[in-house]
Amino acid sequence: MNSVGLEEVLAWLREAAARIEEQKEYLTQLDSAIGDADHGINMNRGFKAALERLEANPPEDIAAALKSVAMALIGKVGGASGPLYGTMFMEMAKVIDGKERLEAADVAAAFRAGIDGIKARGKAEEGDKTMIDALEPAYAALQEAVASGAGVGEAIAAAADAAARGMEATIPLVARKGRASYLGERSAGHQDPGATSSHLLLAAAAEAWGS
Repeated sequence: MNSVGLEEVLAWLREAAARIEEQKEYLTQLDSAIGDADHGINMNRGFKAALERLEANPPEDIAAALKSVAMALIGKVGGASGPLYGTMFMEMAKVIDGKERLEAADVAAAFRAGIDGIKARGKAEEGDKTMIDALEPAYAALQEAVASGAGVGEAIAAAADAAARGMEATIPLVARKGRASYLGERSAGHQDPGATSSHLLLAAAAEAWGS
């Protein structure tokens, strides 16, 4: 797939919601080791609310769809992840406002803006054992794919693979941000739930846009 429009973006969001619901117990299990044991529950509630918003008020374009998701996540997801993911979707929407279709370079630009929004809000960097440890490698792979002339499907698949590696690389890290940081050295040996849900979002996009 060389570009995506509103229908493909909605397909991604539905796939993401389905994957989060499927993995909500696993996300919560990960969070119980180093957090509040609610990440899966919160993310599932947020994405269910996002789908309900999109169905009740069908968006006119891609930016409107992303803004709707942002508002649902900010309003319905507790803890830090709601505002962080909400910020990501809102910043992505700003970058692609007015575009009817997104090519790989547009997706990369939106993704960069979303990550920068998360970093500005959460003050995390790579190595802090957060969602940034999945998102930054994903962006690097996405950008590399764009530079090589890849279409959206191929580029997002590369990003999802890199996010998986970044997610797994959080296991030995000691958390420096969020509730997990209170555990100090005891946070090592556990996979970060935020990095895991970030990978789920990218894997959902790879599935939805892979044809």
